[in-house]
Amino acid sequence: MSGTLRIVTPSTLIRPHDHVDLNFSDDLTLRFNDARRFGSILWQPKQTQHRLLHNLGVEPLSDDFSTDYLRTFARKTRRPIKSLLMDSKIVVGIGNIYANEALFRAGIRPTRRSHKVSKQETVRIVADCKSILQEAIEVGGTTLKDFIGVDGQQGYFKIKLKVYGRSGLGCVQCQTVLKKIILGQRQTVYCPRCQR
Repeated sequence: MSGTLRIVTPSTLIRPHDHVDLNFSDDLTLRFNDARRFGSILWQPKQTQHRLLHNLGVEPLSDDFSTDYLRTFARKTRRPIKSLLMDSKIVVGIGNIYANEALFRAGIRPTRRSHKVSKQETVRIVADCKSILQEAIEVGGTTLKDFIGVDGQQGYFKIKLKVYGRSGLGCVQCQTVLKKIILGQRQTVYCPRCQR
């Protein structure tokens, strides 16, 4: 997404889209900037869990996100596998870009019904989700418009994208024209030949 949290001094000039300052006793301020207004700041008392966090799924880079875990959910639904991967009640943090890329790497068509994905294919999906996310983290994420990392730099995973944002271009593996569809109200790009 977009938006930043920055540590500044209270006298630092306010920029457009700076919405909240949290001032600390050491003369530092945590400043929240969010041009697209997707973010929020919520106060939560100690020893309680916020209702928005209560039903979140597992972290994708944790050991909890495993083949058996994903298959437990996949077997029970006819939803497309991409929609399942992007369901934050099952697994958090696999957004649209990374779901597209992981499924391309795994050779699985995003529209494939989850219950039809085999165990071996699920092994690949889980491994490729983890590796795509790790690679993106190492290069600072994916900057498409205005995203910047905590260091103020853009993310460079964009140059590694194989399918996302490349509809109408040739597949990097087979040169078949990449197809774009809307799935779950999100842009979905895939290779009709390499992904089955």
